[in-house]
Amino acid sequence: MGRFSFRVRAALQWLCLTAAWALSISISHALPRAQQDHPAAKADYIGSESCSRCHLGIARSFAKASMGHSLTTITPRFLATLSLPATYTDPNTHHAYSVYAQDGKLWQSEFQQAPTNGGMANSAPGQEIFRSTHQISWIIGTGENGYGGLLVRGGYLFQSPLSYYSAAQKWQLSPGYQHADYGFNRILQPGCISCHSGRPRPIAGYDGKYEDPPFSHVSIDCENCHGPGSVHVAAMDQGEEVKGRDDTIVNPARLTRDLSDDICMSCHEIGDARVLEPGRTYQDFRPGQPLSQTVAIFNVAPSRQNPPDMDHLEHYSSMILSKCYRASLNQPAAHQMRCITCHDPHVEPTHAEAPAYFNPKCMLCHTQKSCTEPVALRRATTPADNCIGCHMPRRPITTISHTSSTNHRILARPDEPLPEAIFQQVSPQMPQLMYLDAPAGHPLPSMRARMLADRLLMDKHPDFEADWRTTLATLEKSDADDAQVQMNLGHRDMLDQQFPSALDHLQRALRLDQRLPEAWVDLSSVQAKLGMKDAAIASARASVELNPYATPLQRTLITRLIDAQQYDQAVSAMKQYLARFPEDDFIRKALAIAEQ
Repeated sequence: MGRFSFRVRAALQWLCLTAAWALSISISHALPRAQQDHPAAKADYIGSESCSRCHLGIARSFAKASMGHSLTTITPRFLATLSLPATYTDPNTHHAYSVYAQDGKLWQSEFQQAPTNGGMANSAPGQEIFRSTHQISWIIGTGENGYGGLLVRGGYLFQSPLSYYSAAQKWQLSPGYQHADYGFNRILQPGCISCHSGRPRPIAGYDGKYEDPPFSHVSIDCENCHGPGSVHVAAMDQGEEVKGRDDTIVNPARLTRDLSDDICMSCHEIGDARVLEPGRTYQDFRPGQPLSQTVAIFNVAPSRQNPPDMDHLEHYSSMILSKCYRASLNQPAAHQMRCITCHDPHVEPTHAEAPAYFNPKCMLCHTQKSCTEPVALRRATTPADNCIGCHMPRRPITTISHTSSTNHRILARPDEPLPEAIFQQVSPQMPQLMYLDAPAGHPLPSMRARMLADRLLMDKHPDFEADWRTTLATLEKSDADDAQVQMNLGHRDMLDQQFPSALDHLQRALRLDQRLPEAWVDLSSVQAKLGMKDAAIASARASVELNPYATPLQRTLITRLIDAQQYDQAVSAMKQYLARFPEDDFIRKALAIAEQ
């Protein structure tokens, strides 16, 4: 096995170093959570079918709205509505894709064939190099911008490589696949799928792994916004008469503005960094409770030199910058603007119906005379006299092909400058970050949340590293028994090449919590630097066991085996890797070199 070249080793090591920390920091170990005293907080989730018995008209209306069919189980009947079959070839990788129906099921394939004129080493002209085919079990998306597929492999949920784009009317690479070939291995994290489904069932400690079946309710339903309904349904079944406020269920219209907006914000404000609070999962958030109890949402503070220019899934932060919202803060609480001032999630008007539906919302504060455009010009638009068409225009989402999003800043004029308020949303204690879901009276997040946000941001924004180090130094004294703190201390010392102290911190982190793949992969790197080759291999294997579909972790294991000159095991690991990730051209070429 002397043919393992330095070139193969070096390239593998580079891939591991550049990709390993693409893994997100997450905290997914559920602990007992405090319950509020009102009955709704102690309820269980039972599904929207129970709601429709009394609220049939609302249920039928909601089923037609986008959220009402955010995720759809594929059936033979549903297949007939899809644009099939289709093929696509990626011009960068020359990998081909197909999507088709067969035996009442939906399938996607990724494959590659050697050129018919030759030119590909170790392959005959026209020979199929690989083919990966998987059944697609759900469609995610409503078709307004498009839809994609979800599949299950080994208990993990994945995005499919092809999505359908409504504007282009064709299947192309799914969002994100333009930058890398993820094959059928792009894991759906709980934080993502929670906003596209009714009630996912993730397994704590294993990012992207779910119970079987993965959803207790497939599409977004009543309980996503109204909270668990068991107490309410039981009360109604017993014929209890409700007088005044009904505390057996959450009615967002009866909540304070902040608590009502928190429900929408949980999905419509992604932010630049999200950090779960200790012991929390995304399934812990319940309508009527502050979102900040579950997750802290941060945006990088904008500057006049670098103003924000994107508002895709940043609807809340855009809305609070609008003149409409800021002016309403001078009104009594009941008249202050919130998401549901304009939006009723049960109803979704068509493009033609939008003026008749939304114009009266504008007239709550404005009059017909408020608009300075000539009446004839307003009536000449399609649809006619459309307030939101001018003041909330749709614009392309540059990060996702063929898609657009509504601007929620409610501009008086297209060239309206950003309000000065956007540059005043930070504090002297935290000048680089905006804490978007800060609870009233608590403008600063916990030091721990701030440290983890800095960590998530500093690869893309290197200026956050200094704050990460400063905050981490404070936590080293105050929260030394926190696994995430110890893991970050180990990463800091590894960056500083203080390998013995990095080893101590990482080992301590894993004694506190063994389900941290990021800590295992850092520990493997440190052990390799200290010449602990067998231990480095064992740590790499532990990270792979926790997250078997993370290619950076798999590559780290291969590199450790090569460095330890365990070439037979390295070849075996490469073969296992390609069985799971056959689309990886680099590992395929490395294996061919190794077997020469």
